[in-house]
Amino acid sequence: MDPIFAAIICAAGASSRMGGVKKEYRCLNDAAGGSPGNPLTVLGAAVTAFASVPGISYIVITVPPDPEQGEFAARKALPPHLTAQNSSPKLLFVPGGLSRRESVHHALSLLAAYPVSHVLIHDGARPWVSRDLICRTMETVIQYRAVVPLVPLIETPKETDSAGFVIRHPKRSSMGTAQTPQGFAFPDILRAHEGAAEREISEGIEYTDDAEVWGEFIGKVASIPGESGNRKITFPQDLPEKEQL
Repeated sequence: MDPIFAAIICAAGASSRMGGVKKEYRCLNDAAGGSPGNPLTVLGAAVTAFASVPGISYIVITVPPDPEQGEFAARKALPPHLTAQNSSPKLLFVPGGLSRRESVHHALSLLAAYPVSHVLIHDGARPWVSRDLICRTMETVIQYRAVVPLVPLIETPKETDSAGFVIRHPKRSSMGTAQTPQGFAFPDILRAHEGAAEREISEGIEYTDDAEVWGEFIGKVASIPGESGNRKITFPQDLPEKEQL
């Protein structure tokens, strides 16, 4: 049976480090394949990348619960052909939660009603994701059931204690920075998020990404090389210069 892929695009955050301006809805213009007359937003560029890959049947976008920044605003931030009634892949929206992990959990729960075998989870604030990286993630998750793209560290890492003293000197060669999309077998990743939700309530555990959730509740996560161009927009200076606030 051929794999059926869904992609989750995380765009439910408040963009607090952008001065309160919703970064996913900002225009990139020609920085990501758009033009001044036909601009692409940050979210539009990310969704367009996944929509262009054969084999992705569903795209779920997590949006803020606030009606003014929710589904209506997200639809306006997308190219019209992606929001057409009979568009392919099928586009779905779900209100996010209080954390990124909770928002992903909402999206995974929505996908439980669809015939999905694998899911890719991507930051909506990474508009420069390449088709090649998406395809390599899909190929690897079919083989290993869980995969994360990693970029080698450039600086030497140090681990500190609560007082700020260095307690460990990890080897840079064995470490990397995680990117998205991260790929997982479904519904195993949904089961992992259900376990994470229980631990958050009972023990106050906080999970920073989906590979960590999988590793905690399911097992090993494979890695593939990430891409230096697959940057995440967090601060105003991360936007192209002419688009900065």
